Amino acid sequence: KDTRISSDMLEGALVAGLTACGCNAILLGVIPTPAVAYLTVYLHADAGVVISASHNPYEHNGIKMFSSEGFKLSDALEARIEELILREGELPVKSCGSCAAEYYLDHLASTVEDLEPLRVLIDCANGAASTTARYLFGRFPLQAEYLNDKPNGVNINEGCGSTHLEALCAAVKDGGYDLGIAFDGDADRCLTVDEQGNPIDGDRMMAICAESLEQKGRLQGDGFVATVMSNIGLHRFCKERGLRLLCANVGDRNVLELMQKEGMRLGGEQSGHIIFLDYMPTGDGQLAALQLLSILSHSKKKASELASAVRQYPQLLKNVLVSSNDQKTAIMQSASLQSAIRAAEEELGENGRVLIRPSGTEPLIRVMVEAGTQQQAQAVTDRLVQHVENLQKTTDK
Repeated sequence: KDTRISSDMLEGALVAGLTACGCNAILLGVIPTPAVAYLTVYLHADAGVVISASHNPYEHNGIKMFSSEGFKLSDALEARIEELILREGELPVKSCGSCAAEYYLDHLASTVEDLEPLRVLIDCANGAASTTARYLFGRFPLQAEYLNDKPNGVNINEGCGSTHLEALCAAVKDGGYDLGIAFDGDADRCLTVDEQGNPIDGDRMMAICAESLEQKGRLQGDGFVATVMSNIGLHRFCKERGLRLLCANVGDRNVLELMQKEGMRLGGEQSGHIIFLDYMPTGDGQLAALQLLSILSHSKKKASELASAVRQYPQLLKNVLVSSNDQKTAIMQSASLQSAIRAAEEELGENGRVLIRPSGTEPLIRVMVEAGTQQQAQAVTDRLVQHVENLQKTTDK
């Protein structure tokens, strides 16, 4: 589970149900989501379960499940489980194995060689990394300091972590650190900050890692998988270097499916959910941080130099709050919205694009625009947001 105040209550209910059916439920306490994926495989458990709402505010919570192979479940299998839960009668029963977080930390540490004594500032988001980051990064000769590692049940992701980089950016620049690292609430995501206080998003982190792997002859499939949210600059970076870049729909499960289909071992999202399939079956923020630290240690370059290889085109993302999932569906299916998107794409031409999609976890419609200039991106975004808001008013009636 993560550090939300509701996690203990959900844990109690879940464990009560499992043990009442004859399962052997092993409690891991507060631990990153990817640790559960790894330990499920390592200890031959039948399933892994995480109580978390990831990067969402503390009021939200939910349940994630991993298969015995450490992968997130398919939509079809999740639907089947829901069907079983909602029907009357007893559920089929299997038992789970036992595990310990130390195995997970040993595994992560084994994925990199010795690191240079870099100065790093690590933001634990008052979440699951608060229990593991010191033990993991303390194994290396890093000069590491920590922020937001004192969870109280309601401060998870609150103005901190990978969804709120402002304070970390300022602290890294003012403190003269080589790198800033920020996790989200369940530590399956990681974003970083260069020595100048500038964010390095998931696109750039993947580009840095892909180029390093390519130089070592270890980039399987001749490229990697990103998502439809990835910046145009990432596409151009890959084209210049002869790398294949495939784009999946948003969501780490979609990224993983395309990786497996194309025989690729690296993939992820702009938000910092990065999968290194050679080491883990799911995205892991602490693993991503170690891989970037290893590259930074051996490159003899500053983080800003590594990140500058990928030009970032102005990209704006605005969220429009909606009242229900039905309203999200109605707006997305609107012919008027599709017409507005086509008009915006014609205006932007080859140096821009539009992506409007419903959030998978919150009552939001996300409007994303990339353009050649910040001014143009702002104008097109404002126009499309206004269009979605007008449609919302119409569907409310």
